[in-house]
Amino acid sequence: MCAHTSDLPLLNTWQRDFPLCLAPFDVLGHALGRPANAVIAHCRRLQDAGVLGRIGAVFAPGAGGAGLLAAMAVPHARLEAVAALVSSHPGVNHNYERENPLNLWFVATATDPAALEQVLCRIEQDTGLRVLRLPMVRPYRIDLGFDLCATTVAAGGATHAASTPVPAHEAGLAALAEQGLPLVERPYDAWAEHLGWSPATVLETLHRWLAQGILSRFGMVVRHHEVGYTANAMTVFDVADQQVDACGALLARQPGITLAYQRERSEHWPYNLYCMVHGQERTEVLALIEQAAQQAGIAHLRRETLFSLRRFTQRGPRRFAALQEAPHA
Repeated sequence: MCAHTSDLPLLNTWQRDFPLCLAPFDVLGHALGRPANAVIAHCRRLQDAGVLGRIGAVFAPGAGGAGLLAAMAVPHARLEAVAALVSSHPGVNHNYERENPLNLWFVATATDPAALEQVLCRIEQDTGLRVLRLPMVRPYRIDLGFDLCATTVAAGGATHAASTPVPAHEAGLAALAEQGLPLVERPYDAWAEHLGWSPATVLETLHRWLAQGILSRFGMVVRHHEVGYTANAMTVFDVADQQVDACGALLARQPGITLAYQRERSEHWPYNLYCMVHGQERTEVLALIEQAAQQAGIAHLRRETLFSLRRFTQRGPRRFAALQEAPHA
């Protein structure tokens, strides 16, 4: 399955290198042979359909704020209620059921570690369940783009290390960039007006962030379930600490690996090397994981593969905007 053929020239091309100019939809329209207003209307339809999450920044790890992967062992009878409570926190941007006794996995972000810990403690208080905290140690590949006619997602972009942080005086633009561009003919003008900057300063700053590696990419963020990638698996490995960097770098270069990173171990979770494969068929995903593990020299190590079962939340992170907590019962 792939997105509708009429969507491919738009979505495949502009997941990276979205135009940083005053009238970006004119550039897209020229490339597609369509007027800018028709391209904007097309983007709105894709957003309404849930295919296009946003057009905006994907920040590199270390660019700012705080975030981590968290997991909970939730009794099956309570899973939907607990998942809804977790998803109600604005800082939770991904929340999935996975095949494991640790069955609820979510990513939480906040402007700083103290605010993030408040979110996690609130979830523990409200649910009476322990939240396993699994912060990232080092990224090897984190750049999720989709070839919408492939059966598995090809690795896109370069592997990278953590970036330098966004300067404090530029955090306002970062908050807008992670939220996404308004779908209007001159979207950067809207950001400039909001910030009290000139449009030229907005564009210069975005260009500089890309050059500095603060941004992994700037473009269309496609939601993988809506374009047919529903057989998605996280595989975790128990790798000797002195070998994890070499193995992680090898794993990140393997075909089909979309995400690869080192995370801290936990008392009840011994794994420290993670990777993701996004695909359409379970058997193909398993074959890719096995091939990648063999090539990275870690196939003999203890591992677990956790397929996604249900998606409760998928939205953009909130590392730069101050979070307003939703009310809880």
